[in-house]
Amino acid sequence: MKKLLALPLTFALAASALAACGPQEDSSSTGGKKESAADKPEKLVMWEDQEKGAGTKDAIKKFEDKYGIKVDLKEIPMLDQQEKLRLDGPAKKGPDVITTPHDRIGPLAIEGLIAPIKVSDDVTKLYTESSINALTYDGKLYGLPKSTETPVFIYNKKLMPEAPESFDDVLAFSKGDKGGAQYGFLANWTDFYFANGVLSGYGSYVFKDDNGTLDAKDLGLSNEGAVEGLDYITSWYKDGLFPKGIIGEKAGPTIDGLFQEGKVASVMNGPWSFQGYKDAGIDIGVSPMPKLPNGEDVKTFIGVKGYNVSQFSPNQEWAAKLVEFITNEENAKTRFEKTAEIPPIVSLMEDPIIADNEAAKAVAVQSERGVPMPNIPEMAEVWAPAANALQLSATGKSEPKAALESAVKTIGQNIEANHGKK
Repeated sequence: MKKLLALPLTFALAASALAACGPQEDSSSTGGKKESAADKPEKLVMWEDQEKGAGTKDAIKKFEDKYGIKVDLKEIPMLDQQEKLRLDGPAKKGPDVITTPHDRIGPLAIEGLIAPIKVSDDVTKLYTESSINALTYDGKLYGLPKSTETPVFIYNKKLMPEAPESFDDVLAFSKGDKGGAQYGFLANWTDFYFANGVLSGYGSYVFKDDNGTLDAKDLGLSNEGAVEGLDYITSWYKDGLFPKGIIGEKAGPTIDGLFQEGKVASVMNGPWSFQGYKDAGIDIGVSPMPKLPNGEDVKTFIGVKGYNVSQFSPNQEWAAKLVEFITNEENAKTRFEKTAEIPPIVSLMEDPIIADNEAAKAVAVQSERGVPMPNIPEMAEVWAPAANALQLSATGKSEPKAALESAVKTIGQNIEANHGKK
């Protein structure tokens, strides 16, 4: 999802003209009818994630000064906003702008809770390709990216002075002295969220991507690459390099505990874990995931948080203008400084603020290598059967091929039952 082409976002209209009319003359304005002075609202309501408002306040003040529109910022837990919008929107007391993780875009769009937006190519190319793809559903763009996150390689510098370049190196380390640790590397590879990076690196896919549209009838989780990837994952369990306790729901907390106790030299985890590890007194290093034995990158799931326009907003064009403004390069940089949320802005990948920040740089680079988590409703049917296949293989209760074929069969049946046309 990068080429260093991004420039600070500019607007075509002079400030004096903007005071008298809507954004219809702006080259990056959103679609729909053209707005007149009467259409310019006195106020827009924006729902921001809990404890993240500090990252947006500066941008909002600039927007208010530029356009003369008051923005009422409210902090609401991000995962609660969909349900609240469902109730408040029809009652005409909802927001104009919300923030949500990209994997909810499909369900939100299908339910008619968010509206597509139209922006120019000059705007979309500010962001990484994968972050724009993540916010696209059925060929339509449903917001602009706020931040990105993905699993990376985290290591204890006391036990592992440098990040290895390949998993062959990780394997050799894990079979050697392990820097004095009990385990060289641990990953929650019976959780499909983490394991998919390995499977995808070998050539699997969840749903076939047809020019930006995901085909839920074309599952790639039991193809040759998927089987090869699960063979590789299973080898870590068979060789005793992973403890028996890191299978299933307890795996994540067990891995965290062992790393915080200094009993494991390196782990696969996301940026949400950084502070906890630091609080435990671990001097952590962070890098992109090492290359797989086949020479390919680990293609981790990337998650993108975006700002979206409510379908119930009477001011959709101005709401989209606000989204465009607060996610531009300048404002994204300020938000990163205040919240540490990593913006998928192409130019910022080389800006010292991220380039000189080891952890942020690792997440940014790994996000380039990853794939957006599918944002269609059918993805809900994937998690449990896929995890079951991983666990059956890891415990030796099923061969990888048979486990994956069974999972794909179950996923297909559940998609037909729960998402097929009635």
